[in-house]
Amino acid sequence: MAKTEPTLMDKVANLAKRRGFLFPSAEIYGGYGGFWDWGPLGLKLKNNIKNMWWRDFVLTWQDVVGMDGSIITNPKVWEASGHVSNFVDRLVECTKCHHRFKADDVSGSCPDCGGSLTEPRTFNTMFTTNVGPVLETANQAYLRPETAQSIFVNYENIRTTQRLKLPFGIAQIGKAFRNEITPGNFIFRSREFEQMELEYFCLPETSDEYFDELVETCFEWFLKLGIKPEHIRKHAYPTGELAHYARATTDIEFAFPIEKGWAELMGIANRTDYDLKQHGKFAKGDESAFATPVDDTGSKKVVPYVIEPSMGVDRAALAFLLDAYEEIEGGRSTTTDSVKEVETVLRIHKNLAPYQVAVLPLSKKSELTNIAEDITKTLRLHWSTDYDETSSIGKRYRRQDEIGTPYCLTVDFDTVEGVKRPKGTVTVRHRDTMAQENIAIPEIVDFFRAKLA
Repeated sequence: MAKTEPTLMDKVANLAKRRGFLFPSAEIYGGYGGFWDWGPLGLKLKNNIKNMWWRDFVLTWQDVVGMDGSIITNPKVWEASGHVSNFVDRLVECTKCHHRFKADDVSGSCPDCGGSLTEPRTFNTMFTTNVGPVLETANQAYLRPETAQSIFVNYENIRTTQRLKLPFGIAQIGKAFRNEITPGNFIFRSREFEQMELEYFCLPETSDEYFDELVETCFEWFLKLGIKPEHIRKHAYPTGELAHYARATTDIEFAFPIEKGWAELMGIANRTDYDLKQHGKFAKGDESAFATPVDDTGSKKVVPYVIEPSMGVDRAALAFLLDAYEEIEGGRSTTTDSVKEVETVLRIHKNLAPYQVAVLPLSKKSELTNIAEDITKTLRLHWSTDYDETSSIGKRYRRQDEIGTPYCLTVDFDTVEGVKRPKGTVTVRHRDTMAQENIAIPEIVDFFRAKLA
């Protein structure tokens, strides 16, 4: 049988496990489909993505505040939102191998064994749980399938306590859970994931303007963080394909290396006043219960429209990893002088890289390691910094290239002896250009402050 070449997704998944970005959940027991455990470097990557999003969509916006809602809430929330009745997929099952699939993803016969498929049946993708000590239907609740609804049900609490006037936004980052029929393609589709969502409330007559503005802002955000322009695009839904509550929806799509190719990376929707009116009707018996004053007298009120940019942190992390992954012809093999190796470089944006700087003493001799450790302590006050003194300097450079570290700082014998260059200097190596430059130790912080601004 011919050997199958690994795909880009295979290569990134292999790198992610080998370097400690993420692992199959409970791998020692064979894993658990659709669930993943983020390792030390993956956690750093995810936190950096969340921090950049929070900075760019919350901290720098004068009219946006944040919240953190509970994962389990009153099940009436999901009745009002329509999730109990409408959050469903159509499931088919192979009569031969009994594998299950989304009906929309297959046609004719089982893609695994060629067997016939059952008729589609609906399947609610919310995870159920029970609240209280007795397993009764009355105690049934749900793990939230999205973070947005906790924003809507807290709309009035936040608006009044924070003295907000339209337009304003409420943002949230948090876990969500969907019992996907066919999770897969590495972390492209998981059953547990994190969402970053902004609900921006505005007057109905201004919603088109804010929708267009947020589509452009979100698109530029990905470009700013290094996604290649040829791998990202906008897809505006035609009127006939919109959700029943939406006035407009545009997906930002990424060219994922999966069978369907282009797929959603982020969605921006004009959800109109649907959600607030639904919760007003279900909770207070009044569709206009969340009408908001829009003039100084408070006599004129309106239920606002809401623009919602929503994205999954995990899928965004996957896109950044895929887009940054590059293989280049490297140095000579460690086993022969005639065979070239393929070296991997993760050209990830400096603000997303797990480590911004790595400090590498040329040897383990104390005259070098003492200086390197002191430099590391100083740099860690400002940036995520790795310290590595194991293996040859070449192997350490390659390790840092594979995990995306933009700068390596080497302390060598010239640092203490000053034979080939001035004493008290170190060498900084740039990941993307391989260029090296010498920096005096007292100038290191200012140097990286300029590079990592």
